[in-house]
Amino acid sequence: MSRILAYTSPARGHLFPLVPILEELRRRGHEVAVRTLAGEVETLRQLGIDSEPIAAEVETIVHSDWRARTPIGATLRTVNTYLARARYDVPDAQRAIDDERPDAVLVDIAAWGALAATEAWGGPWASFCPYPLPLPSCDAPPYGPGLRPARGPLGHARDRLVQALFQPLDRLIRSRLNAMRRPLGLTPLDDALEMFWRPPLLLSMTSEAFDYPRSDWPGNVVLVGPCAWDPPAELPGELERIEAPLVLVTTSSDFQNDGRLVRAALEALAGEPYHVVATLPVANARGLRLPSNATALAFAPHAPILTRSACAIVHGGMGVTQKALGRGVPVCAVPFGRDQFEVARRVEVAGAGTQLPAWPRWRLRPDRLRTKVREAIACRPGAERVAQGFASLDGPKVAADAVEQRLLRA
Repeated sequence: MSRILAYTSPARGHLFPLVPILEELRRRGHEVAVRTLAGEVETLRQLGIDSEPIAAEVETIVHSDWRARTPIGATLRTVNTYLARARYDVPDAQRAIDDERPDAVLVDIAAWGALAATEAWGGPWASFCPYPLPLPSCDAPPYGPGLRPARGPLGHARDRLVQALFQPLDRLIRSRLNAMRRPLGLTPLDDALEMFWRPPLLLSMTSEAFDYPRSDWPGNVVLVGPCAWDPPAELPGELERIEAPLVLVTTSSDFQNDGRLVRAALEALAGEPYHVVATLPVANARGLRLPSNATALAFAPHAPILTRSACAIVHGGMGVTQKALGRGVPVCAVPFGRDQFEVARRVEVAGAGTQLPAWPRWRLRPDRLRTKVREAIACRPGAERVAQGFASLDGPKVAADAVEQRLLRA
């Protein structure tokens, strides 16, 4: 059997969907080693997965996009974060490859330096993407602002205009990526999105049940479904005695200053016939004014809560959104930035819930949120359709098949 090395960015939302794939590869007899954020190393070791932390310098560089005043400013900050990390994850990925001597490498699409280092290594390799792929398509709107799919000549003219507006950003990213690639002896990229075409295999962790159906998927892309995973846990004891349907409210696991979503949800649903469960992975629960029908938890695995939920109010992160939809739970998505506008729009287009953008700030009001939650709860049939689409793909099996057939056997 083969030895496979996986390398992730310092984000639980990127690691957790990878875990079921790694477990499936281990089940088939392959040896698996992982480099990931330090706080999850012991969890992986308890699963029997050989794990070590990524370089500490990578983890110290955190997102600051929430400080930006405009969406474009937030995008530039995100790009700068990935490029700053690349300074350290290039040598870190090189050391991991030297230490593990793998037969194949799986790299997080958000670890730009590790992608380049692995490409320069020259062995069989793949990337995985846990958010909507930002690839141009004749069947999908331009990626970023969360536009509706185009209809008619005016819609297609809109798409061409938006693509033109993003060209300066593409040139900026491309020039900085090529400056990083040049010392590794790699050929330059013709555009920034070429980083998604370079891997011989790209595992996209969604399906057309949620993403836009396309006639022009690149040949290296394999849709494997959401591959949802949580650390093993049961429903917290304080929730077991509650008989009312639950509404999960959650914020980003990477700090995004989105705690006001929880405050708005608590006020919006006070007195409603639901029990609100707010999980705040990085926000501070102290100081929250909890109504009688609410519980706040510093951390709680989502799976046991979602099994009893009428709706999930989320920040639009791909992981928690697909976890909810995979259980047929409709979603009210409140995007703050990053890929979240795209995720929220897909929720709406799929008929699986609603969206209420958090930018500009005046949009996120308790009365507006309450209306959107009520509308989302009525979208359960759409959420169940998405769940059926997810269930038709055995994500870990599809991903492991692709790794074996496209990388290891080749």
